[in-house]
This record gives sequence, C-alpha cells and structure tokens, in this order.
Amino acid sequence: MKKSIAIDMDDTVADTLQRHLTWYKNEFGITLSKEMLRGKKIYDVVLKEHLNTVRSFPHHPDFFRDLDVIENAVEVIYELSKYYEIYFASAAMEYPSSFNAKYDWLKNNFPFINEMNFIFCGYKGMLNCDYLIDDSSRHIDNFSGQGYLFTSEKT
Repeated sequence: MKKSIAIDMDDTVADTLQRHLTWYKNEFGITLSKEMLRGKKIYDVVLKEHLNTVRSFPHHPDFFRDLDVIENAVEVIYELSKYYEIYFASAAMEYPSSFNAKYDWLKNNFPFINEMNFIFCGYKGMLNCDYLIDDSSRHIDNFSGQGYLFTSEKT
C-alpha cells in the first residue's frame, strides 16, 4: 500500500498571493511585489485603511478561479503520484464561496488526481495521511503525521 501525502492548495500549488497583489492594484492603484512581502502576509503590508477590503477578497466567488499554478507544481505532483497516494486538502471552509472555484481549479490543473482525493475541510488535524505539505504552520501543528512547511519563495 502506498503512503499518502495531503497537499494544501493555496500558496502551495495555487498562486493566491499573486491574485491578492493583482486585485489590490486593481482596487487601489498600488503595486506591491512578492519581494516586498517576503516573510510577511499581505495583511501586514497593505495600508490600514485598505485592510478590510483586502481581507474580503478571498470571500469573492471568483477569487480562487483561474489562479496561476506555482512553478513546477504539476510536474512534481505528477511524479509523486507514481509513488504516493496524493490528496489535496484545502481549508475551504474558511471561505465557503470558494468551493466551486477550487474544485474546478484542481480538476483543470491536476486531472491525473482522482476528484475523490479532494478534501475540503476547516481543520486539517483530522486528516489521516502520512504527510502534509502546507504553507501554514497552524495546519502542520495540528497534523498527526509528518508535516512539511512549504514556501514558494525563490531564494
């Protein structure tokens, strides 16, 4: 039996940070770069008077639609799928309106992963996989298997 890997979606395989930056520029005319956010969250960098609007972005039903794929994610996950059972685990319940867009995005970008392996949850501590790859330490801290903290930043 293959060991299993649960892989987060947002900022692990899907570039939600770039979507935030694009929508911020469109909304306020201010250009921020990923380099400006290195080691920070967008919520730490935007102007205080813009914070509520930026926090509302992920609640929009189209925010997660047509996101860019993190470089090499499809190829790496395809290779991993030869040796591991792959699951995508997204804390989609944080943004309930994201479900359809996230589901469609995963189907379009990772057609080699069975849709029955898409897990939309709020709490990743309940996952029963051997490994979890996630960009958020709070999910790894509650995971009983081996967690790997992911960053898409190039060094």
